[in-house]
Amino acid sequence: MTTIEKTIKKAFDFEKRSMGKMSLSDRVSASREAKAIVLSINEFYKKTKDPSLMNIMKLITRKKQKIDERLKFKYI
Repeated sequence: MTTIEKTIKKAFDFEKRSMGKMSLSDRVSASREAKAIVLSINEFYKKTKDPSLMNIMKLITRKKQKIDERLKFKYI
């Protein structure tokens, strides 16, 4: 498996993961993991301009935004 295949597999595993009943530290680590996944996929996207990679980044970003929204709610 190449690194892009591993990264895409990691992205889909992250997307399928349940975000219910997560602790604050779990949310922080999930947000950081999502950011790392998007940045690594973005490196491949810059080279290939493959629209499927963009769609994967959008999925992960949407999930990251939901996690970040919950994090902000805890601090208010």
